[in-house]
Amino acid sequence: MLINAGAVEGKTLTSWPSLQADPRNAGATWLDREVERDGNLVTSRNPKTSPAFCKAVVELFGQSA
Repeated sequence: MLINAGAVEGKTLTSWPSLQADPRNAGATWLDREVERDGNLVTSRNPKTSPAFCKAVVELFGQSA
């Protein structure tokens, strides 16, 4: 979805390792990490990383207050 919206160019993100070519081809830097935050963009690899993803999102929202 982010790639199709043109929202990843110049961003650093993570995803399922099997999908790493897509963000790279769209101009993003792909890293094999549990969670990656680039500004207001928070991405994670898979459902098993949901706890770390949720923690990163809560931290992001907490900074916005």
